[in-house]
Amino acid sequence: MEKHNKNFQEQIKPLRDEIDRIDADILSLLVRRQEQVEQVVALKKACKVQVYHPAREEDLISKLRIQAVKTGVDPDFLEDLYRVILRQSRVKQTRQMEHKAVRPGAKVLIIGGTGQMGSLFAGLFKKSRYEVRILGEPDWDHAPDLCSDIDLVLVSVPIEKTGQVIQKIAPFLPERTLMADLTSVKQEPVAQMLASHKGPVMGIHPLFGPSSGSLDKQIIVVSPGRNFEECQWLMDQLGLWGAVVVKATPEEHDEVMELVQALRHFATFCFGRFLFQKKADIQRTLEFSSPIYRLELGMVGRLFAQDPGLYSEIIFATPKRRKLLRDFIDSMEQHIDMLEKNDKDLFIDRFRKIAQWFGPFGGQAMRESTFLINKLIERF
Repeated sequence: MEKHNKNFQEQIKPLRDEIDRIDADILSLLVRRQEQVEQVVALKKACKVQVYHPAREEDLISKLRIQAVKTGVDPDFLEDLYRVILRQSRVKQTRQMEHKAVRPGAKVLIIGGTGQMGSLFAGLFKKSRYEVRILGEPDWDHAPDLCSDIDLVLVSVPIEKTGQVIQKIAPFLPERTLMADLTSVKQEPVAQMLASHKGPVMGIHPLFGPSSGSLDKQIIVVSPGRNFEECQWLMDQLGLWGAVVVKATPEEHDEVMELVQALRHFATFCFGRFLFQKKADIQRTLEFSSPIYRLELGMVGRLFAQDPGLYSEIIFATPKRRKLLRDFIDSMEQHIDMLEKNDKDLFIDRFRKIAQWFGPFGGQAMRESTFLINKLIERF
């Protein structure tokens, strides 16, 4: 036995030594790659080009997957590896871009700049060396001075206060000032800004929470109001910070958000409340759970770990949203008869019709959810 063990050690040592050399080569190549990234960052900063280039990244991933198949490497493994490398590269680029101003010397006033989202944007503008001023509840007596020679005013207050704040600040603004808001509804705030301010107007909705450490690949919707060309510098700045800027009219934005935010959050709230009413043993269910259940329950738990006031603003924002949610409840009640009659055929019929309506997205959803499930399995 001792002889076999000695032979094993003698034979495996050169193999392990070679693996160590390969690992050192990989590290060296990553360093060389990062050096090239630094040059790309310098060029992007000079040309004021945004960090994230979706087409470039997806083209690279596609080519790597093809090469992986040809060389006998698992393409999923290679894609996972390069997604990590690319994200690390983007985050580093974004951090460096945070110090680049599209409009150097511009003065920014953030109303509600001590709140969570206001603080996030105040920090970003400060890192890019803009002059940042903050107007909170106690500061309104100083509003004329704070608005003096201001280039951008960003309203970051609760939805129900946004219209009032817009009306209150507008008389102090120079006509050239760009006025924007950060609320999750757009029609009413944009209309109020247009009515109260004669200069450039744009609605902004960050589709992420204030706890985000980076704007890397975070979606920000912008809604044109007036003099949109004079708002371009702000959109370019958001892009430099790593955000993906999506343009939509205020009407389209609110219509989409009714489904993307209000309905989704309300349905999640209903699921969580039902578990609460049933006094479900959450931890025990997780012991029996499939990865998809853990993922779904994770989204429910995530909702209830956050500020209820924020979600109440989103869900109850407009009468139209509340009507949509009533329609959702009515739709749920339409299934009661199917359950009482134990009508499996009706369920299958409805299932197939809905699946057909989802079309190709079903396959995409399978791929994306499988990726998330596999990542969850790796973690837990």
